[in-house]
Amino acid sequence: MIKLKKLDDSELVSLYAQNNQEAFKVLLQRYKSKVFSTIYFIVKDKETASDLTQDTFFKVIDTIRNGRYNENGKFQHWIVRIAHNIAIDFYRKNSKVGFVRDEEDYSIFDTLQIVETSKEDEIKQKEIKTLLRECIHKLPFEQRQVLLMRHFADMSFQEISDFTGVSINTSLGRMRYALLNLRKQLNPHFAYEHNYYP
Repeated sequence: MIKLKKLDDSELVSLYAQNNQEAFKVLLQRYKSKVFSTIYFIVKDKETASDLTQDTFFKVIDTIRNGRYNENGKFQHWIVRIAHNIAIDFYRKNSKVGFVRDEEDYSIFDTLQIVETSKEDEIKQKEIKTLLRECIHKLPFEQRQVLLMRHFADMSFQEISDFTGVSINTSLGRMRYALLNLRKQLNPHFAYEHNYYP
């Protein structure tokens, strides 16, 4: 097992294709956390993310064992893409659940810095956070996705491009329109505020 851990992904995939179960265990340990976090970022539910993580690895197993894997040297991008697609499919089938949950630890508000944090006005802050979530929910899916990836997950536009499978320019365009649409929704509520996101 120790020797296997030193092998790169392509070598491990080749060994697993030859029925080396230990090679797959190394791949599983190497990417389980990344697959889970990729899915959790989209579905925002640990139990669902855990189930979809298993689905992702089942698909990986099926693809490799049936000789359909042809992403030599790009295993990480391939498995993350599978995880992303499975999570997106789940989200679209369960769109009523919503992309952003109303969670205490949700910090997109703080990241976007629409209004500076103030201990003296917690009620107002809570109302604004709720308003922001509602506005983000109304954005088209592609715009909402890149906005959260950039500001909430702190991903670079290159990472967003790799993750979503679109060009950097497309990602930048989606971000620009997301901010324009978000500002358009928020402006009527902050007509007399000066500390909101430009």
